[in-house]
Amino acid sequence: MSLLFKILAVTGSAMFAGVMLAIGVILGGYWKSLPPADFLDWFAQHSQLVLRAIPIVVIPTLIGLAGVLWSDWSNIANRIIWIGAAGCILAVLALTMAYYVPSNAAFAAKAIPVDQVSGKLDTWLMIHNLRIALAFAASALGVWAISR
Repeated sequence: MSLLFKILAVTGSAMFAGVMLAIGVILGGYWKSLPPADFLDWFAQHSQLVLRAIPIVVIPTLIGLAGVLWSDWSNIANRIIWIGAAGCILAVLALTMAYYVPSNAAFAAKAIPVDQVSGKLDTWLMIHNLRIALAFAASALGVWAISR
């Protein structure tokens, strides 16, 4: 069971990073190419597609991290590494709830003035890069803990 938790923790966080990387590079590049009004139209029509991918990778990640913390708790060095990995994922989720949920809702509702869309999207993508880095860091920490 411990191996399953480790696999879920590492592959889940790596998949999470990959999904966010694809969103940032593929969709972000596309969004930046659109005129602001067209971006808002696209986001209002299709933002649910982006949201569907997240639970598929977040749920296994959280199960894996919770399980590995439970199963590896007695190993102090690994516990610290796994807590670091969990902290990275929790930071991603906190950023998501604090910034992305309201920002995405504003984009989808077309509540952002057209002249502010470009700046808001630039900020969205810049902070998104931090989320990608945190998810990759969680995966790397998991690999480190497993390889010790």
